[in-house]
Amino acid sequence: MEALTAGRAAVLGAGSWGTALAIHLGTAGRDVRLWGRDAPLLDEMAKRRANPTYLPDFMLPPTVEPVGSLSSALEGARYVIVAVPSHGLRAVVRAAAPHIPPEALLVSAAKGIERDSLARMSEVLATETGGGHPVVVLSGPSFASDVAQGLPTALVAASTHAEAVRAVQDEFRGHHFRLYGSTDVIGVEVGGSLKNIIAIAAGVVESLGLGHNALSALITRGLAEISRLACAMGGERETLAGLSGLGDLVLTCTGSLSRNRHVGIELGRGRPIEEIVSGMRMVAEGVRTTTAALALGERHGVELPIAEQMAEVLNGQKTPRAAVSDLMLRPQRGERDGGD
Repeated sequence: MEALTAGRAAVLGAGSWGTALAIHLGTAGRDVRLWGRDAPLLDEMAKRRANPTYLPDFMLPPTVEPVGSLSSALEGARYVIVAVPSHGLRAVVRAAAPHIPPEALLVSAAKGIERDSLARMSEVLATETGGGHPVVVLSGPSFASDVAQGLPTALVAASTHAEAVRAVQDEFRGHHFRLYGSTDVIGVEVGGSLKNIIAIAAGVVESLGLGHNALSALITRGLAEISRLACAMGGERETLAGLSGLGDLVLTCTGSLSRNRHVGIELGRGRPIEEIVSGMRMVAEGVRTTTAALALGERHGVELPIAEQMAEVLNGQKTPRAAVSDLMLRPQRGERDGGD
């Protein structure tokens, strides 16, 4: 087998986020192999030197090689970055596991909670690879197109392995790409997952024309909701005030490129969720995460009123306007009490 190359990276997932990370790493001078499940897309990317489906306006650096074979993508990789939707992550990692070099470091760039197991993405990675590799979670406010364009971005690299965090900080940083280290994997992952649910609600608020006051209140109480669950699961409240909590939440709730906010806007216009999702090329993680979040809330005895209302809207049991009204009419309490 080819010797392990110190800085080589394998990016699993050729959607917008995986492609953007590959472009960033390639621009920073790293050798990158970019793998995806869509073989025709990979062939087209190799010819065009761009991702025509997800990021057509950004060229791949010469150091980025699109490949259709998992074994070829992973050969000699020092960093294995998994950037696939949460519902497909387990199958991809299971298929990749036999080909991952023994000394490779795993980087989870996926945000979500597995619906059946309620596992966080780092837990899925560890389980499917036998726990033999350090896992670093990469999260924070980051639209793919901004990263691909080289616009300033700050993220969090979280792991219980301090050396792995330092390695990712050193290897992934660039002139416009800064990483802060953290040991709070739970807080980082819960923040990155549940913000998508709040972003759907934010889209509803915007679509219904409820004003800036309502949106600000929603984001603030959404952060409280996320923080309660993260802390109940063993995360740290301070983490949720940082990039992977508040930072990511604000971006996803207000940014025009947010897929989850788009879902909420369309729900507010009266479109059924099936029609909205079928018309989207990219996954809106909040649609799937809502059910898993409520199950986690039940497991840990934590109320998630915004997630509960969004679940009823997504299931067609309640109109968006009725959901907002029910949130406003909940019993009033102290701001720092344990519920909304």
